[in-house]
Amino acid sequence: MKRGGLILLLGIAVGVTAHVAYFRLHEPVGFDSLDRQLAWMKWELQLSDAQFARIKELHEASSPRLRALAAQVAEMQAQFAAFENTRRTTDRVDFIEFARFVEARRSISQQCLDSTRQLVLAAANEMTPRQRAQYLGIVAINKPPNSPLTD
Repeated sequence: MKRGGLILLLGIAVGVTAHVAYFRLHEPVGFDSLDRQLAWMKWELQLSDAQFARIKELHEASSPRLRALAAQVAEMQAQFAAFENTRRTTDRVDFIEFARFVEARRSISQQCLDSTRQLVLAAANEMTPRQRAQYLGIVAINKPPNSPLTD
């Protein structure tokens, strides 16, 4: 009986270890850092080392601007939450303040879109036509009219 119990425990231990190892090896790549995203991009698009270096440089150069815009978006979300809380507690709506908020949010959204589009198009200019087509398909950006990116 002791031998059977030992074999059972050993089997469970091996099974759990195999299960954990399998899921560790097959967990999706985290995209929480720029380096991981760019490494995935290099692999997926089969970028050369020179292309990768230039695209990494473009991303690093645009990072402060995009981070500043992200901070503005977060601030706008906090302002909207405060605005919404005031509306709920007082049951009043200041339509002029709300219109200003909507206009500011629209402006920041446009700046985010423009900055992201510039980064994507600059990165795409560093690629071959095949890589560019695949990349633009992944990021699903619309090419602007009269773009130099037309194949």
